[in-house]
This record gives sequence, C-alpha cells and structure tokens, in this order.
Amino acid sequence: MLCGALAFTACDIYPVEPVVQPSKDADLDGQKVDVTGLGTDAKKIFVLNEGGMGANNATLDFLRMSDGTYVTGAFKKMNPDVGAGLGDVGNDIAVRGNEVWIVVNNSGIVEVLSAKDETEIAVITIPTPRNIAFDDNYAYVSSWAGAYAEYNSDYSIKDYSNPKGRVYRINLKTKTLDSKTVEVGYQPEGLALRNGKLYVANSGGIASSLPPSYAYDNSVSIINTASLSLEKTLEVQVNLKNVWFDGSSDLYVSSLGDYYSTHSGIYRIDAQETVTHIGDYVSVAAMFDGTLYCIGNAQEFDFYTTERTWKGWKCKGGAVSEWPVSIGSGTPYGLTVLSSDACLIGDAGDYFNPGTVSLYRQGSKRWSVNAGVCPGHFALW
Repeated sequence: MLCGALAFTACDIYPVEPVVQPSKDADLDGQKVDVTGLGTDAKKIFVLNEGGMGANNATLDFLRMSDGTYVTGAFKKMNPDVGAGLGDVGNDIAVRGNEVWIVVNNSGIVEVLSAKDETEIAVITIPTPRNIAFDDNYAYVSSWAGAYAEYNSDYSIKDYSNPKGRVYRINLKTKTLDSKTVEVGYQPEGLALRNGKLYVANSGGIASSLPPSYAYDNSVSIINTASLSLEKTLEVQVNLKNVWFDGSSDLYVSSLGDYYSTHSGIYRIDAQETVTHIGDYVSVAAMFDGTLYCIGNAQEFDFYTTERTWKGWKCKGGAVSEWPVSIGSGTPYGLTVLSSDACLIGDAGDYFNPGTVSLYRQGSKRWSVNAGVCPGHFALW
C-alpha cells in the first residue's frame, strides 16, 4: 500500500522547468534603434566590418532584436584575451546552427564563434581565405592560395605570386581541415551549393595585372562535393564576385566588370547550366525568399563624380523588375534583406573611417547607426 501511495503521489509532481542562463553578452550596451515590425524572427543580426588591408581592424557588431540594441566591437569585448582581435580584413560571415563562421582574409584564418555570446570556439588556418558555404557536414572555403602582388611607386610589379585558387573543406563537427583540396580558377571568391555541386566564382583580381595571362578570370568552377573533384568550368563574365542559389533551380553570379568597358552585372545559371545575362549595375546584392535584390549605379566608370544615382532592381526566375529603394549620397558596401519591405545597408563612407549601417523600410531610410570600418557582410541568427 505504501509503495502504491508513493507511486500515485509521484505522478502528481510537476516537471521542473530548466533554468535558462542569460547570455554572457546580455549586458553589452549600444545604440538603441526601432526594430518593430521588420518581418524577421532573427534573434541577432551580425555585421562584419572588413577593416582596412594591413590595418588589423576587422570588427564584429550585432543588432540584438529583443531590445533593439546595436552593439559594436562584440568580438573584442567577448574575447579580451585574443590579443590580435578579430584580425586583418574580415571577408565573409555566415551562421550555421548556433555558430558564427567568419572568414578573415589577410590573417589567413576562419574564426568559429558562439552565436549566443560571440565567444571563440575554434580557429582554422587557411591561406588567404575569401568566402564560405555549407552543406550538412562540411564548410567549403574559397582561397587565393597565397596569391599576392606588390607594386613599386610607379605601379610596376615589384614581387608577386599568382597560383590558381583552391577550395578547402572543413568538418563541421571536428572543425578540422580535410586533407584534400580542389584547384579552381584564379582568385576565387563567392561560392554556393546546388544539388550536390559547389559553384565557385573566379575573379582573377590579381591575375589581371600578372603573367601568364594579364587578364581577369571569367569562369565558374563546378565541384562535385561527393568526390571533392572539379567536374567542369563555365565561362560567364570577367571578374566574378558572388554566387547565390535561389533555393529552387537558379543560381545567380555577380561580375564586377573590368572598370572601363564591361559594366558590373548579374548572370543566371539555370538548371541546365545555361548562362544568361540578366542586368547591369550591381554594387551590392542579397538573396531573400528566392529573389535577388541589387543596388548599383550607372556612373560606376566615373571615379571622379561626387553625384551618384543609386538604382535598386531585383530578379526572380530570370525576370527583372524595379526595387524602389531610395539611397541618396553614400557608398553602399553591404546588404541584407529582412522582408519584402525592409533591408539593412552598410555604407563604407571613405573606406578608412567607421561607416554606418542603416535600416530602409518601404524604400526610404528610417535610421542609421555607427559601425566599424567598411561594414560589408551580414548574417542572421
């Protein structure tokens, strides 16, 4: 009878709610902004500020959505014992689960942080890494493989190295590099996955002024991820930059052009890997809900003008339409789209001093905050 009574009593005991520990960065203060009605369920929006080449001043900011606080320099604040800070030239950022992966180009590292509190989890060494993409098991990182060019005061070549680029693979669980790498084109940049294939945009940004070709690369390298081998290359346009997958069938690739006769633009690679020119003028772009949003200006060949007319446009399924985003003066350098009527734009200013991050809603600016030097990359958690 006693055992029965105890068993019956035990059934009436309510489960104890787990104690939720506050995030270690919860007390970080910053500038307050209005984040109501932005149409996103993100907890944080991370902003990677590139910094200046050789200045070792890349920084990480975040916008805390629970209270609308924009926090600057979060990496250094949460990792005070990391003496060098985030590093030299933060080139890409992505969120994978509860981790933030940051590619630091000139420092030759990939930083892995906790998305909850920005504390360091791992550091992976890769020569001159550029961009990152993920599948279920691996992170793929494009690398210039040590390419560089040094110039004399008269712009003649003093010293250089111009190997073809490579793609490295990192195990997501162990945070270790695969022993196998894949050679791609010259100075690879953005990359994206589609149906077990990795598409890598090759720029040739350094090769354009070096032997053997003295020309920009114009190819997309296609890698079979199962065998981690190069399957084929596609000719697209000179000086390719980013690749996006729309989640359905199409890939979009941006080109920076050659700065004097070929304009920047967007190119579509459909399911049959047919390349189509979609539109010109793209300084920054971002994919949201299957639509690629772009901002560019028709005066991109005029390096001396102080008046630029920024135009927004978008494309889905190869169809181009207007995106009415009204940008006055400034230097759009980074973009993330939060909903069909809200986006954040990073403005680099003069590229040497701290820039700004601004919210645009229904096409017009609603607020701006001070960021780091060259706020160019966003990631949502």
